[in-house]
Amino acid sequence: MRRPAFRMFAPARRLIGNAIVLRTLPGQRAFVRAPRAHIEAARDRRVRLVVRFAAAHVPHECDRGTRERIDPREIRTAADLVRLPVLEKDDVRRAPLRFVADTWHGRTALPFYTSGSTGERTLIHHDRRGLIENIAYSEREREVIAGFVGRPLGYREAVLSYPGATVDKVRAFYAEWTWIPGRPNRRQLSVLRSIEENAASLAEFQPHLVFAYGSYLEAFHRAALAGRVPFYKPRVLLYGAEPVMPAVRAEIERTYGVPVLSAYNAVEAFKMAFHCERRDGFHLHEDLCHLRILDVRGMDAPPGVEGDVLISNLVNRGTVLLNYRIGDRAAFAADPCPCGRTLRRLQEIDGRSEDLLALPNGRLIHPRGVWGIVKPRLEIQQYQLVQTAPAEVVMHLVTPDEASFHTVEDDVARALAALLGPGVDVRVVRSTAVPRTAAGKVRMVVGLGARPA
Repeated sequence: MRRPAFRMFAPARRLIGNAIVLRTLPGQRAFVRAPRAHIEAARDRRVRLVVRFAAAHVPHECDRGTRERIDPREIRTAADLVRLPVLEKDDVRRAPLRFVADTWHGRTALPFYTSGSTGERTLIHHDRRGLIENIAYSEREREVIAGFVGRPLGYREAVLSYPGATVDKVRAFYAEWTWIPGRPNRRQLSVLRSIEENAASLAEFQPHLVFAYGSYLEAFHRAALAGRVPFYKPRVLLYGAEPVMPAVRAEIERTYGVPVLSAYNAVEAFKMAFHCERRDGFHLHEDLCHLRILDVRGMDAPPGVEGDVLISNLVNRGTVLLNYRIGDRAAFAADPCPCGRTLRRLQEIDGRSEDLLALPNGRLIHPRGVWGIVKPRLEIQQYQLVQTAPAEVVMHLVTPDEASFHTVEDDVARALAALLGPGVDVRVVRSTAVPRTAAGKVRMVVGLGARPA
């Protein structure tokens, strides 16, 4: 699909972007406390719009409707989505452009790759208008953060991620298309640096908020307990991408007196759920992304019963996903939250599991560093890095054929050697598949002593 280039002057782009934000912003904080009837009506209206849009403009849905004689006009509420078949990751992975709308929104959408927690990357496109509206939808989560930080705008924020992460691409787009006064004073820190270096940077910058991947936050906590680094105490900690066990989160809060928040999102849907001030489960963005949870029989699970998460992104007009099995497991909470928000809640989420690679010299390598090596090499369908000895790793690559493997083998080996540093033996082998966990995930990095699945 040919992606037209934009040749619009920056002031005009930002004028359009700001207009979209300002139009979407009113009422976002009030919506999370609205009566249930109001929330469900907003959700169902978006369900009707996206189903009819998909039936008219998304090749896969057009063909499915014709083949299975599904009348999109019969899908009127979120409950009616049960009438649509379950969409699997492999369906999207095999032919990603068949799920992209043939409209201007689809043709100009931005491409993103998932990080492959189920073993293979998936190409997802997000339309520009939806991305800009996401700034306004974030006001629901910013309300919680602002309460802990003590100010709504202009606070200092440190982000511990890897270079080239999805969030970097999104923020670069926002900088190009919007001018928002009072954005946080943000400093980017790489998880590929040592924990000692990042600890020194945090102490020097003194951020009000620190964001980190879940596994990196746990590693930082362990290093602080061991006396390797001081644990800088911001006003609030925020983690994402990977889960932190509730017991570990409680220990961090108890040890340092810092509240720990999280949000549930993915490349397939940037707004799914978030922690409130009580941090007891995740409030769902019901009108932006509808979630279903299927039990072992493939039926909708009642509250408290864990099952597979299906999502329907109700705002994206790039890649349109309906009843999409995202690869996570969760359960609905039974009771409303005492915080006063009326959105439905999830209990804690059993998401991806990733190990940090501990090297003999004391360095910890985050899995996102390995992902950064694999990401641009489209010949690689699946991968897993296994540490077989303190200074020895084996990189398993799944490629379409032997020739594709030899195309990337040496480049991957050199890049890994540079990432891990001298003294670490790197071996790259071709595999037909990599093992999955019981939840269907692939642990992209398996540390020494851990079982691959």
